Amino acid sequence: MLLYIVRHGDPDYANDSLTEKGKQQAEAVGKRLFDSGIQQIYSSPMGRAKLTAEPACRLLGMPCRIEEWTHEILDERLTTFPDGISKSVTDVQNTWFLADGNRDLPFDRACECPGFRESQMQAALDYIAAGGKDFLERLGYREENGVYRILRKNEDKVALFCHAAFTRAWLSSLLHIPAHMVWASFHLTHTGVTVLEFKNNENGITAPKCLCLSDMSHLYAGGLGLTYNNTLEL
Repeated sequence: MLLYIVRHGDPDYANDSLTEKGKQQAEAVGKRLFDSGIQQIYSSPMGRAKLTAEPACRLLGMPCRIEEWTHEILDERLTTFPDGISKSVTDVQNTWFLADGNRDLPFDRACECPGFRESQMQAALDYIAAGGKDFLERLGYREENGVYRILRKNEDKVALFCHAAFTRAWLSSLLHIPAHMVWASFHLTHTGVTVLEFKNNENGITAPKCLCLSDMSHLYAGGLGLTYNNTLEL
């Protein structure tokens, strides 16, 4: 199975929708997924994710199934570190997650890191990990002791439209990377496509392998430029 995790397009956060540019990005990623031959489409329940999924659903002639557990992380990611002002952990300077030995915190102690420990991120991480295990088991892969037993050999290409913080939290769980290190070192652009492979090994055991992270080639192909989140030309 190939799992395509797609961030929503350029957002209108106030209305949980997309800007005009976001709609163009959605059309571009929809064409990319059509060309990839996606066979199942899922989405977060939030408007900006569902709107991003619409072109792919239209082009492929298939419904979008809603996965409630994939909504964006909201209040849980708020932290008062380091200045007492409430903000997303995403807005904390990433050096805090690396300095003073913090980068050596293991997976199960990630939320002891400054910025994370002043938030409710552990609850969000646990919720997403549990939802992800259930989702993958429905797709044919049951998590057992850090790897996945293949219940059925799923050869589909599956797309999930969702959000940046959610995706980083789920990648932390799926790839067993401490969450604070994911936040320190990785981000995702609007309609960035991340692809994970669950190879159907003959011994009946598999594990996800990241083939690409936040790919934006569809934006270039669609003449929309290579701009990270509308802020940085790449």
